[in-house]
Amino acid sequence: MHRLSKRSSSVSALLRYGGALRSEPVAPPLSSAYSHSVGENDTKPRWYSILNSEKSGSVNQLNLKRDLFLGKRYESTAAESNATSSPPAEKFEYQAEVSRLMDLIVNSLYSNKEVFLRELISNASDALDKLRFLSVTEPDLMKDAIDFDIRIQTDKDNGIITITDTGIGMTKPELVDCLGTIAQSGTAKFLKALKDSKGAGADNNLIGQFGVGFYSAFLVADRVVVSTKSPKSDKQYVWEGEVNASSYTIAEETDPEKLIPRGTRLTLHLKRDDKGFAHPERIEKLVKNYSQFVSFPIYTWQEKGFTKEVEVDEDPAEAKKDNQDEKTEKKKKTKTVVEKYWDWELTNETQPIWLRNPKEVTKEDYNEFYKKTFNEYLEPLASSHFTTEGEVEFRSILYVPAYAPSGKDDVINPKTKNIRLHVKRVFISDDFDGELFPRYLSFVKGVVDSNDLPLNVSREILQESRIVRIMRKRLVRKAFDMILGISMSDNREDYEKFWDNFGKHLKLGCIEDRENHKRLAPLLRFYSSQSDEEFISLDEYVENMKPDQKDIYYIAADSVNSAKNTPFLEKLAEKELEVLFLVDPIDEVAIQNIKTYKEKNFVDISKEDLDLGDKNEEKEKEMKQEFSSTIDWIKKRLGDKVASVQISNRLSSSPCVLVSGKFGWSANMERLMKAQTMGDPASMEFMKSRRVFEINPDHSIIRNLDAACKTNPEDQEALRAIDLLYDAALVSSGFTPDNPAQLGGKIYEMMGMALGGKWSSPNHFESAQTQYHVPETVEAEVVEPTEAGNQK
Repeated sequence: MHRLSKRSSSVSALLRYGGALRSEPVAPPLSSAYSHSVGENDTKPRWYSILNSEKSGSVNQLNLKRDLFLGKRYESTAAESNATSSPPAEKFEYQAEVSRLMDLIVNSLYSNKEVFLRELISNASDALDKLRFLSVTEPDLMKDAIDFDIRIQTDKDNGIITITDTGIGMTKPELVDCLGTIAQSGTAKFLKALKDSKGAGADNNLIGQFGVGFYSAFLVADRVVVSTKSPKSDKQYVWEGEVNASSYTIAEETDPEKLIPRGTRLTLHLKRDDKGFAHPERIEKLVKNYSQFVSFPIYTWQEKGFTKEVEVDEDPAEAKKDNQDEKTEKKKKTKTVVEKYWDWELTNETQPIWLRNPKEVTKEDYNEFYKKTFNEYLEPLASSHFTTEGEVEFRSILYVPAYAPSGKDDVINPKTKNIRLHVKRVFISDDFDGELFPRYLSFVKGVVDSNDLPLNVSREILQESRIVRIMRKRLVRKAFDMILGISMSDNREDYEKFWDNFGKHLKLGCIEDRENHKRLAPLLRFYSSQSDEEFISLDEYVENMKPDQKDIYYIAADSVNSAKNTPFLEKLAEKELEVLFLVDPIDEVAIQNIKTYKEKNFVDISKEDLDLGDKNEEKEKEMKQEFSSTIDWIKKRLGDKVASVQISNRLSSSPCVLVSGKFGWSANMERLMKAQTMGDPASMEFMKSRRVFEINPDHSIIRNLDAACKTNPEDQEALRAIDLLYDAALVSSGFTPDNPAQLGGKIYEMMGMALGGKWSSPNHFESAQTQYHVPETVEAEVVEPTEAGNQK
């Protein structure tokens, strides 16, 4: 049997002790319209009318579909009129300070008024559950052949809602005990009795645990009437209470038209501002949202219609014309009309898919449930149906959508309403803030149904508890298993589709969830120097590593093309060492948080102290001695722009490169941080790495500068060449020049010197040189004094 949520209330007592028969709560004046009895050969469902004046043992069986097949609307049965001969009602005082506690319930415990129907339906289900359980040992409780169901009727004109169940009902002492004491739970007592008697195999999954569910009725009603009949009593009693009152009344029901064979009928007289809840469409929507999977049928009173043909009066002119033509055969004119009537309609489904055996559920069933529940039109990429037992028990179905939402903002907004939480099949909430899933997995959709999930008294706010943490851990683990299954699929396109839509979510997980790095890392995908058109996994990278390679190399850039042409890659490309290209802004931070994979460290090739495994200390020592004076000369010229000048082991074709400090921002990270709208310049200056200027001693430019240093270190052209070399390295290494215009002026000047009238005649060159040098001289005047000042 399917379970409901840990429902509670004094009306859990009410409706679990209360009940209502399968009856038609139509206004007493219309009771004669339902007195027609169904013949013995009628195979349609049978039911009992609570409005019939006969005793319950001889209640007429009616076919509602047929007898309610009338073209008019019926009034609600909620009118509570007492017979003149009925005994006076007894007045009772609440056993708690109701005025204060009722105010707490109405104004504080429930933030959403519409949950009142969920609470009352769950209590009614408890009443039916209890009757079914007790009838095993006490068959006399079921002497009246009444179906187990819950019926809800509304009167929108008068603002009345009537909820009727055919459960266990309550005796007068039970009414006083259960509805007269705030936070008194009949279900809790029942469970305690079962535990004390050590009943083997007892079904203890009843809902009422907190004892305030019944009082949620006062969220929307200013007066509540409870009419209940227990099979243990010969009398039916009526409990009546008003919001914020300190007392209530209990009277014996003597009106024959209001007698019920068994169960409880709850009548809510709605407040003026809440009469909108009395619309049939509103009630149907709430039942489908909150109580769709309650294990007993829930019927709502709905207006229906059918089409039929009716005759219409002929136009006199046309009739006269027809009479003139006697040979013409007359045909009766008809039109199609819709005949309205009211009838009971089954509103809920009683078999949730997650309670079925996974072996019996087809892929089509899962996909259909997914589309219907989450309003999707595309099939999911994967699904997982599982049951967790042991310390915490719950059932769940999880899905990975085919595409991310169009806004793609879920990665920063965990309140996606993608996880629908049920407690014993009763919907509790889909509005969570990371309690069941971390925000980086917020794209996962699914249903979770728990029997022992701790909730607060309103059952809306999920408490942080050990059980919740265990549930979260297991749900996350199952989600990773599902995603891993997609990645290992023979159809590579499935995971490519997943990665395009949700790759950023997993990278965010690398930053936020250290505990699951081992599950996240195998799911990551990147371009690389040996695979710049298809993503590769870290496992594939490790498989392709050289035998003596100790680290996983990567470079962060703004595009694959930039990463392919960076000077940092030159020596690694010669050695055929694969380098990961981190082209997504979040990639670099994600990799830095993972730090290692399969005992291999991640190494940024744009940082200083790069070790490619081929160090020759003697050769390095010789090169440093040979270029020591040149290194000092260049450092003196660049000053504080660089932390140091070193011989590079990562260059082969470029003359120089600017590398980042080991613990500072890389060029890519510095660029990203500058682009932040709310960036703090002070902190940015602090995090900027001290750049190291590395030179390639085998390059002709460096050799020429070495010669200039040894022959004429004060040569202005050589000094300007150092400045231009630094600016060029700044750009090629991914940094942004502080003065792009000045860099442009230097390039123009060097171009003028290099071209030197190469393609022009001498006369034309002189004219062109004159025109060219006018602005160039101005540039020189701007640059030279600054450089001269540095020389002093």
